[in-house]
Amino acid sequence: MRKLKFSRSLLISILVLSLTAAVALASSLSGGSATRSGAVPDPAFDPQATATGSQKAVFAGGCFWGMEGVFEHLKGVSDVKTGYAGDDAATATYEQVSAGGTRHAEAVEVTYDPTKISYGELLKIYFFVAHDPTELNRQGPDVGEQYRSEIFFANEQQQQVAAAYIQQLDEAKAFDQPIVTQMAPLDRFYNAEAYHQDFIKRNPLKPYVVIHDLPQIRQLEAEFPDMYQ
Repeated sequence: MRKLKFSRSLLISILVLSLTAAVALASSLSGGSATRSGAVPDPAFDPQATATGSQKAVFAGGCFWGMEGVFEHLKGVSDVKTGYAGDDAATATYEQVSAGGTRHAEAVEVTYDPTKISYGELLKIYFFVAHDPTELNRQGPDVGEQYRSEIFFANEQQQQVAAAYIQQLDEAKAFDQPIVTQMAPLDRFYNAEAYHQDFIKRNPLKPYVVIHDLPQIRQLEAEFPDMYQ
């Protein structure tokens, strides 16, 4: 019998296609997700930032790999760091946070130019692409308070814009389930370990990335092409 020969590229393609096909099954096994109602509304209250120069925003919502991957593809965003927010430096390690024994959440710190992208626009992507705001302590297969949906506001203006947008989305019934996203003042953001930075770029064929993270990036490009880079 003649042996079939497969090139490395073909084997990789088969693997990626197989993993992508498993997305629907993985989603059904990992919990439900909210359904949108209509178009994505822009924040009605989104004043121009008063500070000059680059600014930072910190968001939590599931595994920080996917959050990083989404936000780093936004025009006006110059840097995204994965890390931890909600507790102190002594517990800001992946081993402790992933075990669920801290008050930290996996989070991302987004550095952006407010003259190119507003805080409200970041929130729009946070709510409609980066995660499911109707799931409090769960995103996909990741369960626990360390994967909670939470906005860590850095100042009063961020707090006001976030609170107003949540109220706007709730009143418009933008999702078929209530938004459960929490809000808290940012004390400090702690960078995650080096191997968690730019994780998707360095591990594009990792099964978790293919199933859970790459679809979000494709969604961003498809639904918000003017914001995608």
